[in-house]
Amino acid sequence: MEILIQLIFSGIALGMIYAVIAFGYQLTFATSGTLNFGQGEALMLGALVGLTCVEDFGINYWLMIPIVCIFGALQGSFVEAIGVRPAIKIKSEFGWIMSTIALGIIFKNVAENIWGRDDLRFPSPISEDPIPFLGANILPMEILVVAGAILMMVMVEWFNRKTIYGKAVVATSNDRDAASLMGINTGIVIMFSYALSSLTAAFAGVLVAPLTLTGATMGASLGLKAFAVAIIGGLSSGFGIIIGGLILGITETTTGFYISTGYKDVPGLLLLLLVLALKPSGLFGKTAIKKV
Repeated sequence: MEILIQLIFSGIALGMIYAVIAFGYQLTFATSGTLNFGQGEALMLGALVGLTCVEDFGINYWLMIPIVCIFGALQGSFVEAIGVRPAIKIKSEFGWIMSTIALGIIFKNVAENIWGRDDLRFPSPISEDPIPFLGANILPMEILVVAGAILMMVMVEWFNRKTIYGKAVVATSNDRDAASLMGINTGIVIMFSYALSSLTAAFAGVLVAPLTLTGATMGASLGLKAFAVAIIGGLSSGFGIIIGGLILGITETTTGFYISTGYKDVPGLLLLLLVLALKPSGLFGKTAIKKV
């Protein structure tokens, strides 16, 4: 029983990281109908920039987080300006897909040339001594990951609901053409959604880095699994993304222990295929109705 509790807590921490990254997918999809397929690389760059701030410049972990968030926002704005905006302007249906994938590959190559190909250890900002709970040992960093992920998503939701700029984002997501007619600069809103998307990914990077190894390849798997979470939960549902993240995270940890680490990715991907076949809009997503 203690082992199961341990696996569930580890799965919750992992699932919340997936959810934060998937939340970034939802932000860009809502405003522009596009996705940043280099989202995993935004996480990777955030982790490596954070590691450089802590190790090379001696910046405190907590003071480093705002720096990484600003970097993530700038990186997301760059992706939107270079890879997404031109495709939207010419109404290219698939141009943004190849552009964001290409930029992700470029970012990975740049990271390999700057930080090398070897994985690096990110020092933990808090004690690494496990905390006993119901017979299991919970790492303090896992608790911090869950708290940080929830805080980030709550802050984004508060921003969207309570600020005038957030309401512009919501208006654009509801009806881009109508928002434009109301005087909202939808181009700026889309760029902002990409900046916020990459900011959340970079923040997730510095959260997960102390629990794993940090390197140029760390983002690929996390970004792909977060995309699966977004599809499973529903790209139109923030609650669904959280549930999807928890399902995938707990499924991975329990499968890896009770069956084999070689099969830990299988149940989540099977669920993805099942959702795509039976409910393409996601478990909690809304089916879009198009007027013709």
